Amino acid sequence: MNISEQEQDIVIVGGGISGLATALAFRRKGIKSMVLERSETLRAAGVGIIMQPNGWRALDQLGVAAKLRQTCTEIPSGVFISVAEGKCRESELPLGKGELRCLKRMELMKALAEELPVESVYLGCRAVSILLDPLTSNPLLQLHDGTLIKAKIVIGCDGVNSIISKFVGVNSPKLFSRCATRGFTYYEGGHSFGDKFRFYSSNDVTLGQLPVTDKLVYWFLTRVLTSQDLSDAKKDPAYITKASLEAIKGFPEEIVELVKNTEPNTLYLTELRYRAPWDLVRTKFRKGTVVVAGDAMHAMCPFISQGGGASLEDAVVLARCLSEKLKQAAEGGGKRLVVEALDEYVRERRMRVFWLSLQTYFIGLAQDNTSKVKKALGIAGLILVFGDQTSHTDYDCGHL
Repeated sequence: MNISEQEQDIVIVGGGISGLATALAFRRKGIKSMVLERSETLRAAGVGIIMQPNGWRALDQLGVAAKLRQTCTEIPSGVFISVAEGKCRESELPLGKGELRCLKRMELMKALAEELPVESVYLGCRAVSILLDPLTSNPLLQLHDGTLIKAKIVIGCDGVNSIISKFVGVNSPKLFSRCATRGFTYYEGGHSFGDKFRFYSSNDVTLGQLPVTDKLVYWFLTRVLTSQDLSDAKKDPAYITKASLEAIKGFPEEIVELVKNTEPNTLYLTELRYRAPWDLVRTKFRKGTVVVAGDAMHAMCPFISQGGGASLEDAVVLARCLSEKLKQAAEGGGKRLVVEALDEYVRERRMRVFWLSLQTYFIGLAQDNTSKVKKALGIAGLILVFGDQTSHTDYDCGHL
């Protein structure tokens, strides 16, 4: 069937973690949807993803948690390591209460996609614009090849630079002063890091290291953003490795070797972009029967590793809100009830993502050594507002 032949009930723009999770949540509730992914294949933006207790609760609701647990090691404890003048000082790294694991992003995406009908995911379909039909007020999506798709509901899961978020009135994301590098290192004979989450900090550089399995280690590094990081060099594994090694001079030798031996095809360098916390409070996030989820709604820096978990929560909450109203809509008042459902979803998610974004914002300020005022503001904000800095993992998105 040509996708423009008839009106679609629900179209999800974006086939990343957020889009696939939303489609699966709908499917679990007996709701059909169509996913439009711009790439010719499903691909993950990044390599690893840290999944904390709140994320596992959402994955349990989506019905894929058991399968994913078999692919990764549980991480029961953490160590914070301060590096100064070649010496390391260790202390406990609080992880919160509950299950923490590091997943391969592609394993997560495959687990979600395998639960969906093949015909519900359309690859190579890039949305370039959206408007509301002047007669019906329903969304009209235009694709890069000129195809026009009529939909009753559109969910924007199309990431940080979302076409859909611009349409509903979300401000463009801001560029942060730091960048992040991520990678996998494989140890044929098994690594010696055990099952701990190790977090290193030295001046302007932080590095986190987590086991995925007994042979695979995921690491991430944040440092000051440079002009070269915004150029094509960020796609060059040789540049990424060189810049990372330069940043971790003085770190323990096993960490230097970890970075040196990273598989080149897993290296990923990106600038960090975020939506300001105050924007999340005042933005509507819905226009007509169009709404956003995932990074299109709440792009945030990765300092508390909640971007993926929050996107999974979005999917569960959105499907629950919409399914309840769609049952009532069968008796009449369809569009009004859909709008009510989308507004209910936004209300439920707004303050959750605000607090996540505010915490990451304060952490970012606290890591900013270019301004003593910003640094002091970040530290004060964390102390005064977020006494327990792991409480964000306690959140439960509820049942589907």
